[in-house]
Amino acid sequence: MDIRASTVLPARRKDIELQTADGLTLVGEVAVPDSKPPVATLVCLHPLPTHGGMMDSHVLRKASYRLPALADIAVLRFNTRGTASDRGTSQGAFDGGEGERWDVAAALEYADFHDLPNPWLVGWSFGTELALKWGRDPIVRGAILLSPPLKRAGEKDLVAWGEFGRPLVALVPEHDDYLRPEEAVRRFAAVPQAEVVGVEGAKHLWVGEPYVRIVLNEIVKRVNPAAAPLPTTV
Repeated sequence: MDIRASTVLPARRKDIELQTADGLTLVGEVAVPDSKPPVATLVCLHPLPTHGGMMDSHVLRKASYRLPALADIAVLRFNTRGTASDRGTSQGAFDGGEGERWDVAAALEYADFHDLPNPWLVGWSFGTELALKWGRDPIVRGAILLSPPLKRAGEKDLVAWGEFGRPLVALVPEHDDYLRPEEAVRRFAAVPQAEVVGVEGAKHLWVGEPYVRIVLNEIVKRVNPAAAPLPTTV
């Protein structure tokens, strides 16, 4: 069977709730491999909720549909404060990336408490800002940024990540609306260990199955290299 945009592969899926330190309940889901323990975990931080971003944004949803089965990776997705999806609506209100620090912390606390191993942050657009600003937690193994705009997260956040020392991979579309590969190389120079991967032909929203496959393969190459490249059939 060919893996298509709508393919959902076997996994154990569980609806979860996250509790933030400032008293909110956030809704989410964890998908883990069907018959074996995961080797690593993706903690997904979605795009801007005021522009339609949510835990079901397509690249994150497809990661949860495929990577537990294809790469033995657990995928934790959730709605940040005030964000709605089919799973439900998280309490609170959008706070421009500031109050969301407690949302990131709650997701990492859940991963730690439930023994989800080797957590990596995967942020997309607004989610990359949350990763850079609030993701420097000792349990985090690294971060993968999809379409980073570098607007809310600035030079001091990049320098701080450099000092944090964990891997940082930025996947930057050739035709991004906010930050393109050449400028991204200059900006991420503040992080000595950063790797900038320009993706030819891609746009900010990674629309199209070929670009989704590129993203998922780049994630797996860092998080569980033994499973790369991902198969296109099952």
